[in-house]
Amino acid sequence: MTKQHDDRPDFTPYDGPAGGWGSMRSLADIVPREKNVAVTTAELVRQNKPDGFMCVSCAWSKPYPPNPAEFCENGAKATAWEITSQRVTPDFFRAHTLSELRSWSDYRLEEAGRLTHPMRYDRATDRYVVAPWEEAFAAIGARLKSLAPRSVVFYASGRASLETSYMYQLMARLYGNQNLPDSSNMCHESTSVGLKAAIGVPVGTTTLEDFDHTDCILHFGQNVATNSPRMLHQLRAVHKRGAQIIVFNPLRERGLERFTDPQNPIEMATRSETPIATQYHQVKAGGDLAAMMGIAKWVIENGHVDHDFVAAHTHDYAAFEARARATGWDEIERESGLTRAALEQAAEAYARSKATMAIYGMGLTQHVKGVDNVRMLVNLLLLRGNIGKPGAGVCPVRGHSNVQGQRTVGITEKTELAPVEKLKELYGFDPPTEKGLDTVEACAGVIDGTVKAFVSLGGNFVRAAPETELLEEGWANLDLSVQIATKLNRSHLIPAAGETWLLPCLGRIERDLQASGPQRVTMEDSTSVIHPSLGKVDPASPHLLSEPAIVAGIAKALLPPNPAIDWDAWVGDYALVRDEIAKAIPHFFARFNERLREEKGGFWKGNKAAERVFETESGKAEFLVPEVLNATGFTDSDGRYRLLTLRSNDQFNTTIYGYSDRFRGINGTRQVVLMNRDDIARAGLTAGAKVTLASDAGDNHERRVGDLIVVEYDVPPGCIAAYYPECNPLIALAHHAEESHVPAAKSVPVRIVA
Repeated sequence: MTKQHDDRPDFTPYDGPAGGWGSMRSLADIVPREKNVAVTTAELVRQNKPDGFMCVSCAWSKPYPPNPAEFCENGAKATAWEITSQRVTPDFFRAHTLSELRSWSDYRLEEAGRLTHPMRYDRATDRYVVAPWEEAFAAIGARLKSLAPRSVVFYASGRASLETSYMYQLMARLYGNQNLPDSSNMCHESTSVGLKAAIGVPVGTTTLEDFDHTDCILHFGQNVATNSPRMLHQLRAVHKRGAQIIVFNPLRERGLERFTDPQNPIEMATRSETPIATQYHQVKAGGDLAAMMGIAKWVIENGHVDHDFVAAHTHDYAAFEARARATGWDEIERESGLTRAALEQAAEAYARSKATMAIYGMGLTQHVKGVDNVRMLVNLLLLRGNIGKPGAGVCPVRGHSNVQGQRTVGITEKTELAPVEKLKELYGFDPPTEKGLDTVEACAGVIDGTVKAFVSLGGNFVRAAPETELLEEGWANLDLSVQIATKLNRSHLIPAAGETWLLPCLGRIERDLQASGPQRVTMEDSTSVIHPSLGKVDPASPHLLSEPAIVAGIAKALLPPNPAIDWDAWVGDYALVRDEIAKAIPHFFARFNERLREEKGGFWKGNKAAERVFETESGKAEFLVPEVLNATGFTDSDGRYRLLTLRSNDQFNTTIYGYSDRFRGINGTRQVVLMNRDDIARAGLTAGAKVTLASDAGDNHERRVGDLIVVEYDVPPGCIAAYYPECNPLIALAHHAEESHVPAAKSVPVRIVA
């Protein structure tokens, strides 16, 4: 049974594998708790199937044909969580003020259930009260008309469909605005910037088929068992073929060590396990640059460079080679926290491989030198020609289920990534061309008052973003806050000084019945495959609208009529929106509707770099010559630690499903800090002591998170770990990746206060 937050915390190491009976017991806990067992069980059969719905959790790719059960533990939790029978009705808000609800935990807020009615905040009673949809749209439109467009932010969380996302970005640009940050700004913008500069595309180059051909996987900074558990099936198959899986990660994560396949009766019956990593290197937080330089140095100095590929397809190799040869092993060992022998072992395995994939997550992107991390990983691949051939390439693992797709259809603050010329041609207007606000810049605008309104298409922005205390203070001064959501969260409880609206929408698993009949939507997975999704569950309330209908309702109230746009027709038939996407972005979406019908497993949108066509300034893949090997952006000193924030096993982003982090043996609490045994002793602490973490960002603003229990854990010396989003208040807004502005949440400078 999953311990909840009011239980006495328990810290008992977990000896089991990822998957297996532990996953089964976890599902046996959450599904009955959401009080909709029969419906959830039936829907899990449809999850991630061509005629079913795409998981509302992670963006990992879906095989075709699918497995009988094409869902993981966390995906099943997300489904149960979304189609819960519990409801947040007007009676709920009559019983609870927002002041009271702000004292609730993240878990308790969402566990209350699905929102059922459109609501307006009433300051006199400090409560949400029911308001008709027509009133909501009219009021939002009128307020936005009264504001300068550039003072408004249109945020998207990463779960909205391609259809909704296209309509949303079009509405913003017609309004005169491209302040369109999304959750990519918080996690993988370092990928978009780094890969675009290095190989000419902002996304990965691999597909699921590459797992069948790879000889070696370099795996950096990604906890597969928590963040994308279905990938364990591909990793298991790779290991069983005898290929190498070389892991670099500060913590030893169970899913990267061993796995029992819940769909394998023999493994379940015998409790047998498949090892995953063939090598496991616990690199220091922020030390990946140095580790990769060590591997590159060995490959170069021992004659394993593919010089034919390098000469034909890359630029600036000579400068990188000189930097690698000149870098000393003492610096590499000091900055990586790994020995020369360990890095040479990894390099030898890499050199033997004929086809290597590089998989990574936010352990690379969320650092001050996050873009350099991404580009250094590309350097490694380029050295041996591992771009553009079967079994090789770069594989960034995205989080939200359509965050990559949202960017593809125009949700971006960057003009060069949006189809603005096509939008101008199709709809007869002049889209804005100046750069809009990204997440960090939007936070700064809320804090300093230059942002006057915030419209949020899903998500929990206040909780997910850094600089929590100042952000909440600034949020309370907004003229307008509009939150489109399925469940209650912290961002809904900070009312604006002007108007605050809470607009409940249909979930992806629910039946979306419009004028032309039941509607399906589409999304893009981590490997650039476009999938359809059809919901069939009865809506949580008859008062819900679909996301496209909500966007259209705001657009009609905000914008003058446009003869090229029929918002009502688009809401009545999402196929019409897909036709518009095909016109605006033909190189990816030509024959969009036809391809959805023809290609049952979804269709790959294509990737020039995977064909060794590099759309960079030089026309070739670019080597990066890094200036430093420490990605943290700060230097170590006595008493300063590198804090990396992480998720638990009972969590997806800011959604907390429970208080069991099974793999780490932490139950009943999230108020912990994981520390190396020697660091605990050096700090004069003992396991179980309560401490406060204080930001050591070097500015004058005090940031603290207290009441954290010290837990002894296998973490590299000088590094500590604690949960996201609880420790977001420690992240200074200025502590972000230099080029991408991703908050550097994987190496935050902090001190411990006993």
